[in-house]
Amino acid sequence: MRLIRDFILSHPWNSALLIGLLFLAGLADGLGLSAMMPMLNLAFDSDTSAGAAPGAAPDPASGDNLTELVYSVIEAVGLTPSLGVLLCMIVAGITFKSLLVFIAEQRIGYLAADVATGLRMQLLRAITASSWRFYVNQSVGKLANSMATEAWRASNAYVYAIRLTVVFIETLVYFSVALLVSWEATLICLIAGLAVWAVSHQFVKISKYAGTGQTNWYRSLLGSLTDILQSIKTLKSMGRERAAEALVARETLELKADLRREVLGNAGLDAAQEPLYTMVIVVGVYLALVEFSVALATVTFLTLVLARLLKRGSKVQKEYQRMITSESAFWSLQQTVAEAEREAEINTGTGQPSLDRHIRLDDVTFTYGDTPVLSGVSLEIPAGEMTCLVGESGTGKSTIADLIIGLMRPTSGSVLIDDVALGELDLTAWRRSIGYVPQDNLLLHDSVFANVALGDEQLTAADVDRALQAAGAADFVADLPQGMRTVVGERGARLSGGQRQRIMIARALAHRPRLLILDEATSALDAASETAICETLATLKGRITILAVAHQSALQRVADRVYRVHDGQLTRLEATQAETATRWVVSAQNTATGAD
Repeated sequence: MRLIRDFILSHPWNSALLIGLLFLAGLADGLGLSAMMPMLNLAFDSDTSAGAAPGAAPDPASGDNLTELVYSVIEAVGLTPSLGVLLCMIVAGITFKSLLVFIAEQRIGYLAADVATGLRMQLLRAITASSWRFYVNQSVGKLANSMATEAWRASNAYVYAIRLTVVFIETLVYFSVALLVSWEATLICLIAGLAVWAVSHQFVKISKYAGTGQTNWYRSLLGSLTDILQSIKTLKSMGRERAAEALVARETLELKADLRREVLGNAGLDAAQEPLYTMVIVVGVYLALVEFSVALATVTFLTLVLARLLKRGSKVQKEYQRMITSESAFWSLQQTVAEAEREAEINTGTGQPSLDRHIRLDDVTFTYGDTPVLSGVSLEIPAGEMTCLVGESGTGKSTIADLIIGLMRPTSGSVLIDDVALGELDLTAWRRSIGYVPQDNLLLHDSVFANVALGDEQLTAADVDRALQAAGAADFVADLPQGMRTVVGERGARLSGGQRQRIMIARALAHRPRLLILDEATSALDAASETAICETLATLKGRITILAVAHQSALQRVADRVYRVHDGQLTRLEATQAETATRWVVSAQNTATGAD
């Protein structure tokens, strides 16, 4: 029941409203049901005198406790107990109950959508606020599964929890009505009902285990599918689609098995409950009529009430079964949120960043776990110039960029922006002044405009056009069928590699950054595309500060400063500006003419 408690605490007012509505619905149902006992007494009473008025009630003093209670309530409101009044009570009770249940069910549906949305936003906020170290250790498929499947199943668990509460309230109402008629029969019925519960609970356990298995296999399956879909071009190019199927076959079969177990649990519970509860009712009726000679009206009413009581009891168990089948998804999602919150990024700085002079790394050492990456690195990146970091893969070039962005914190040493430690600055404000271009072409299956603006409502078409001009992309975008409104395809498949990279640069420039970081941004381009990108960067020098992370490539030829990163150390490659410019011009000419 911890799930119900957590939901009530998370949505106290809505939960209180729903429980209140459903409690009133239960009372209305109980009121209508209570009127049936005296009505049956009227129908079966053989002692009514021949001269009595049609539909007149018998003497309440001769009736049972429930009949006397109903008569006293009717008389208290100024009415005379009669068949017509009793029938009106029944109709009014059922009608009022149906109205309240309609309102409550509507609210439950709305609240279920709110719960799913709230869980998704809670997860999204926790992930985006977490440290970069946490994120790189997560499976994208796992997070996508939490956002979609687990949030949906968790909201279903909430619906089942509320309905469980509803049915439990109704059960209490029927139990109270039955007690007023015969506490002995009610007690026997309760014991029999609990025995049926115990017998059929094995099917509830099957559903619980199936639900836990589904949560685990959905997570594993979505992770594998995400990896495969990201590599589908590679797999198809080498004719290895079957290998991709084999990768997810086990997860799919295990998920199928757990889905079938859930079906078995649900069907088994239904199949077990109905005959067992029917047996209880049949035996009870036989004993009441044959062994104890209970009045026919009382037996009829008790049969009706206790049958409803047992039915509500079975429904309590069914709603509980559905709830625990889905609740593992809720706890799994909450675990992911808790892990992300434990790894929340620390941002205690309040200073407003500027980049008027330089960025400096002062004797920076960085260790990833037990693996040393950088050792005593000092570096100055002058404002308005282009600095290039070159070296082999895995030497720490991208780590330096991550340290400057603030995604990583140095193990020792300092990162300073205009001689102010990065930790003293508002990290969010600093990052908003950065334009970042990664190695991968992470384009959305959307328009050029959407890919450049990236959801920023403050960016207009003029801003996007300006960014495209600065990135050297305006001409080819203008030639597209719908200009900047042209959809680029999945991951930009309708564009060439160089065009995709220019869109990425335009995205980075759209919000007028002070610092542009290119992290291996040209490594996958051909020589001509790389040359064109370098020409674009050359025009940006002096307007913004540029940090380019690259292998040995044309980028270093347009850089004002070039540093080699090797074995965690930094070495500046000396060259005069004239020599650098000459090498760049010769390289560009050779590329254009195809010379060696």
